[in-house]
Amino acid sequence: MDFALRNVLGLVCVILLLPALCTSQNTIAYSRATYYGSPDCYGTPTGACGFGEYGRTVYDGSVSGVSRLFRNGSGCGACYQVRCTNPQYCDENGAYVVVTDYGEGDNTDFILSPRAYSSLGRNPDASKGLFQYGVVEVEYRRVSCIYPGYNIVFKVTEHSKYPHYLAIVPLYIAGQNDIVAVDIWQEDYQGWRPMRRAYGAVWDAANPPTGELKLRFQVRGSAGIKWVQSTNSIPSYWKAGDVYDSNTQLD
Repeated sequence: MDFALRNVLGLVCVILLLPALCTSQNTIAYSRATYYGSPDCYGTPTGACGFGEYGRTVYDGSVSGVSRLFRNGSGCGACYQVRCTNPQYCDENGAYVVVTDYGEGDNTDFILSPRAYSSLGRNPDASKGLFQYGVVEVEYRRVSCIYPGYNIVFKVTEHSKYPHYLAIVPLYIAGQNDIVAVDIWQEDYQGWRPMRRAYGAVWDAANPPTGELKLRFQVRGSAGIKWVQSTNSIPSYWKAGDVYDSNTQLD
């Protein structure tokens, strides 16, 4: 099903209202966090993950660039609970963020959007104090991404050129799952053809097959590594910038 990405983005922001659902039993790790400048406090549509506008507004702009957690792009889309550790300023729940970019700071693992960074504070005055610090000690853990009512969708990037070059980015990956490979079905020799990780979460293929495009993706998560095939195909006459529903979700 082809539908406008902006409609999906407008609804997904409700996830911020469900922090209690976004928990896991993952081990807590320790690091540092800072923030980046943003005129509207949201994320950036030019992040290294290739998410575009989704990377600016997902989780109501509560997003982060990461360093070692980027993992050559396989860390894109992962969700974390990040809490600062100063009892004078810090909220016990902290911020729930989605990785949308790569960034390095002052020995930090997280470079948060201003919206996410302000969520670290226990109240508005405490948040102002944290902004004055600029860099704070944090504890964090990976948590499940939860997108109620949403399947995984494939956005055909604006750089795609029908029919000679196809680049896609999967969005709304639920749970604690990393997509580590994507294949496209090659009808003429009845086999799966690997797509290339172009950068971040973007996968591409030169001279893709004609006709409807069947995709499968290899997922690494708490249940190990497995292949998942999309129930829906990308239509024969795909268009750059369009978004297609996979009718598939992982959790």
